[in-house]
Amino acid sequence: MSDNEKSGDRPAGERPSGERIAKLLARAGVASRREAERMIEAGRVKRNGDLVTTPATIIENLRGVTVDDQPVAKPERTRLFAFHKPQGLITAERDPAGRPTIYNALRNALPKGAPRLMPVGRLDFNTEGLLLLTNDGEFKRQLELPATGVPRTYRARAFGEVSQEQLEALSEGVEIDGMRFGSIEADLERRTGRNQWIILTLTEGKNREVRRVLEYLGLEVSRLIRTAYGPFHIADLPRGAAQEVPREHVERFRSSLKQQGRA
Repeated sequence: MSDNEKSGDRPAGERPSGERIAKLLARAGVASRREAERMIEAGRVKRNGDLVTTPATIIENLRGVTVDDQPVAKPERTRLFAFHKPQGLITAERDPAGRPTIYNALRNALPKGAPRLMPVGRLDFNTEGLLLLTNDGEFKRQLELPATGVPRTYRARAFGEVSQEQLEALSEGVEIDGMRFGSIEADLERRTGRNQWIILTLTEGKNREVRRVLEYLGLEVSRLIRTAYGPFHIADLPRGAAQEVPREHVERFRSSLKQQGRA
């Protein structure tokens, strides 16, 4: 691909029209933006037969773009699905250790004609509950970014002793082994002996955040369920089942995110 295609052959300082190819590939549901960048680095993406050498390539549309020599389809409208993930599934397309993945379960759970879907964030092997999936890589990224501030709510069953005051102190954030975790809203739901259910809401979603924070408080987590992600709730969705979020709910939520970005 020529330098003119990358820069638009415009005077210095003038921004070329269009968008980065990796962003457009993500929006088309090919992969997340980061995965699309890796595809480009691996030499899997071409435009009009020429190898795309940088994810920063600016184009106006995906006409003539191929991945693994297969034309990229025109982007569908953004769609969002809710999946009640059971314990014992990996949030990935495949697992080197051969453990079952969410896609094994989704083959039977998704309605016929569902597009290729990417998980929004991850749930650990032993964590269950609400997992959102979308065909729009840019929407996925928007939902995951800590800067967007989309809340995630969990119910944790934990063994040990903890007070409401200790849980409320998490609202100030906490540092564990050199890693800073942001504000977490936490409340005791109920207690039976030394077992308790705790409700936690956070916006960062770092790896194993809930488990690490509760272990830091001296608790042993025996069950962890994500009950909500933003305005989307697991409600009475059966374990192992998936359903599409109504289009108007998705559009209303995206509009609210744009309004937050302008604030």
